[in-house]
Amino acid sequence: MGSFTSGGGRGITTAAVDPATGALTPLTATSALPDPSYLALDRAAGVLYAVSETEEGAVGAFRPTRDGLAALGPAVRVGGSGPTHLSLAGRRLFTANYTSGSVSALPLAADGSVGGPASVLGHRGSGLDADRQAGPHAHQVLPDPGGRWVLSVDLGTDSVRICAPDPSGGPLRVHSETALRAGTGPRHLAFHPGGRVVYVLHELEPQLTVCRWNPAGGQLEPVSEVPVAPAGAQGAARAYPSAVVASPDGRFVWAAVRGADVIVTLSLADGAENPQLSGAVPCGGRWPRDLAADPSGRRLYAANEHSGDVTWFETDPLTGRPRRAGSVGGGPPPPGGVGGPRPPPPTRAGVFKKQ
Repeated sequence: MGSFTSGGGRGITTAAVDPATGALTPLTATSALPDPSYLALDRAAGVLYAVSETEEGAVGAFRPTRDGLAALGPAVRVGGSGPTHLSLAGRRLFTANYTSGSVSALPLAADGSVGGPASVLGHRGSGLDADRQAGPHAHQVLPDPGGRWVLSVDLGTDSVRICAPDPSGGPLRVHSETALRAGTGPRHLAFHPGGRVVYVLHELEPQLTVCRWNPAGGQLEPVSEVPVAPAGAQGAARAYPSAVVASPDGRFVWAAVRGADVIVTLSLADGAENPQLSGAVPCGGRWPRDLAADPSGRRLYAANEHSGDVTWFETDPLTGRPRRAGSVGGGPPPPGGVGGPRPPPPTRAGVFKKQ
């Protein structure tokens, strides 16, 4: 779990997971890397990677031990500012740099440590929202299930770029770019387990765009839009969706919606291309910034930014509806930060983040 050290957070916290209940018990913490807001675990190598969501922008690598997390060398600059997401593809680490609107690629050594310098692909373009889309804002970078392509979601340009890794180790190369509806601000995407459908979640409008994915040609085709704000939510507070997850069995999609502070369930009973909003439950805190499912899909974990906690839920096997089961954390909100979302309120929380 990651937290903003600039707001009093503990940095990266390790926790034990109860296999029977999914409950989290915090064990150790390290503040060796400033503002580690997003994490990615290489299970095969046993290495944890984290962004440093700062103006300078960096990544760190850690090996879990009985005594906590051991750093694998110093943090490495990503060549961009405000990195908000990272992922692994082959022997390279990729970061989406929100503030500078770019995607960085960094080589990984045999021991899992991060090398440099970073190769950087700068995005270009803007959108309708003068405050949020004056320029590009890469918010997520994710390999496709086959590992042939890397998809970059840009909130500022209302598009998803499909990129091919440079075999010589250089920056990503743009293969194609899929334009989404102007002003919607795409933030994150998730692949259906079948590998042929992609769900793109928008931050500036509470919508989910369903897309067909062609892995052979590296093409993303928008098919339809589905609302993710529960009825009446807009009247109480503007909705800012943040994270989307497809269940491992391919029967449900879950999305976290800030402002409304809920987790919505979309049923895929009518097929992967036809999600239907079936319900919403409170997120267990305030401003749910990230959402993760365990490998079984029986549990969800929500990282609530403004209340500084992680809440876990049991999911109903028939309806997919989450039921709150517990939470850990809680801490003071920090002053304003560098990268990431810019909707009101302007404060950022010392929050636990979980991939």
